[in-house]
Amino acid sequence: MAEPARRLFLALWPDEAAAAALDAAGLDAQRQLGGRRMRRDTLHITLAFLGGVEESRLAGLVEGLGGVSGEPFTLRLDQLAHWRHNHIVWAGCAERPAALDALVGALRQRLAGLGFAVDDTPFVPHVTLLRKVPRAEPLPAMGAIVWPVSGWVLMESRLSEAGASYRRLAGWPLALPGGVSDVEASA
Repeated sequence: MAEPARRLFLALWPDEAAAAALDAAGLDAQRQLGGRRMRRDTLHITLAFLGGVEESRLAGLVEGLGGVSGEPFTLRLDQLAHWRHNHIVWAGCAERPAALDALVGALRQRLAGLGFAVDDTPFVPHVTLLRKVPRAEPLPAMGAIVWPVSGWVLMESRLSEAGASYRRLAGWPLALPGGVSDVEASA
């Protein structure tokens, strides 16, 4: 019998102000373009998708990721874009902070060292706002959303007919070398 696995990903999670602004941008875009708006509690930027991770690997993953460090940075999400192939409208940034790219590079390197498959495609920081968008032209203008990033998280995704729900398993601060800031007891 196969070992139970959890569907995991690493992410940046917005603070309340950024989440509220992203939710409002999603509502404005939905009014103009249609589609299914993402719930406010699901808005995030995926740094790395791990897929199904066996329970026996979880503790080693959390420990291994504790050694990844980086500097806090500010994201300025200031544009909407559309991926036609999967009918998604997303918020992104015209200028990417170097600290974000450094964090993604460090995470990919650590994951590879821990024996996880690493996506080597170019990283595109984005927050999915709408799915199943029937048309995306013209894209509405979006006011800049300032998102101060001070840490990153390990999340579990659970899929159901109602959509995805996410559960935080661990989190790490930026600018502090190593150390898990919190780990859920059941992780």
